[in-house]
Amino acid sequence: MNGKNNKMDKIKVAIIGPGNIGTDLMYKICNNSGYMELSLMVGIYPDSPGLARARELGIDTSHEGIQAILEDPEIRLVFDATSAKAHVRHAPLLREAGKIAIDLTPAARGPYVVPPVNLGAHLEADNVNLITCGGQATIPMVYAVHRVHPVQYAEIVSTVASRSAGPGTRQNIDEFTFTTARGLEAIGGAQQGKALIILNPAEPPILMTNTVYVMPEVASLDQLDQEAIVASIRQMEAQVQTYVPGYRLKADPLFDMLETPWGRRVVITCLLEVEGAGDFLPRYAGNLDIMTAAAWQVGNLFARELLKREGALV
Repeated sequence: MNGKNNKMDKIKVAIIGPGNIGTDLMYKICNNSGYMELSLMVGIYPDSPGLARARELGIDTSHEGIQAILEDPEIRLVFDATSAKAHVRHAPLLREAGKIAIDLTPAARGPYVVPPVNLGAHLEADNVNLITCGGQATIPMVYAVHRVHPVQYAEIVSTVASRSAGPGTRQNIDEFTFTTARGLEAIGGAQQGKALIILNPAEPPILMTNTVYVMPEVASLDQLDQEAIVASIRQMEAQVQTYVPGYRLKADPLFDMLETPWGRRVVITCLLEVEGAGDFLPRYAGNLDIMTAAAWQVGNLFARELLKREGALV
C-alpha cells in the first residue's frame, strides 16, 4: 500500500454502549478522516435510540452486548462507553479475544492516557484508560505546573450540567473521584491528588467548568517562576485545543499565599471551561465531548500503530 488513508488502510473498531458518549463517539469516528472504520455498535436494549442512529448510518448493531464483538475476529479496537462496573467484566473478555480496549469509564483496568501528556506512551498495552472527563480537563493543567516546579498537592473541582450526566455518569460518581485523584498523581505529577464533581441543575444548562488548585513545593512566591508556569499552562491549553477547540482558560492562573492544611503555602489556581463541539451532544456537554475527543485521538493512534506493524503504512 502507498500509505494513503483510504478504505483499505483502516482498522475495524466497535463501540460498547450506545448512550450519549457512545453515540457522540460514533459521529466523531464517522465524520473524521482517520485510521478507524466503525463496523459495530452494541448495546443491551433492542429499542436503543443509539443503536437506531447507528443503523441509519449503515453501521451494524447488536443488542446482545459484548458477545457480538467477541465473535467478530476482524474487530481489533473496542471503545467501552458503558460503566466502570461493566468494564470490569468486559476487560478480561476483550483481552482473551485479542482485542485492544479503550476504556471511557473510570474502571482503570489499564494505564491512564491523557493525550497532550502521554498519548503515545502505552501503545503496547491491550487496555488503556481515559480516566474521567474531569481528569481529561484538569490533569493537563497540573502537569503543566509539574514540568516547571514539583507539585506537592493538586485538587480539582469539576462542575457539569446535570442534564449532561446520564445514568452511566451517575453510576460512576464514586469511581470518578477515586480515579481522577489517582490520575492527578500518576499523570499530573502531584504527590497527592483530590477530585470533586458537582452536578449543577441550573437551566439553561451551564458549560463544564473546572477549578484547579495546585500547590507547588516552594515556600514563597519569590521562589516560583511565575512567567514559566503561565507559559507552560498556556502552551498546554493550546495543545488540548487541537482536539477540543472549546477548551479554554477563563483567565491567567492566579498565584496566592493561602492557608492550607499544610500551613500557609503557595497556591496556583486555574479556572477553565469546556464547550462541546456539537457533533451529537449539545455544546454545554463539554464534559462528555472531551472524553469522546480524547478517545478518538487515542483510538486513531492505536489504529495507525497497528497498520504500521502490519506494513500497511510507512
